[in-house]
Amino acid sequence: MSRRLFHLTTPDVWRAAAESGELRPASLEAEGFAHLSFDDQLRGTLALHFAQARFAGSQVLALELVQSSLGAELVVEPSRGGELFPHLYRGVRPHDVLRVFPLVRDPSGQWSLPDGVP
Repeated sequence: MSRRLFHLTTPDVWRAAAESGELRPASLEAEGFAHLSFDDQLRGTLALHFAQARFAGSQVLALELVQSSLGAELVVEPSRGGELFPHLYRGVRPHDVLRVFPLVRDPSGQWSLPDGVP
């Protein structure tokens, strides 16, 4: 895979994960995996799963993941509308994270995205 991988979360959840040693999103318990997005899927994922953060100044963190640290637990599977999405069949560990990007929604409703993300 040559596309960049991201997991979206909130600052509070990321702080708790740093303390516990693993980010375990609700989807891990409910569906058995953590939802990830390729870089070109971030806008759609933000619109679908973070629509409640509608006001200017809302913040979401995009955790860019190191693909080589995810191993066989990283699986690309059909999801929304049959589109292929990366799923991680375990929690996200701090050493999996290459960079953390704060994504802030501006007054026009647009999210700031990491450099190089379409």
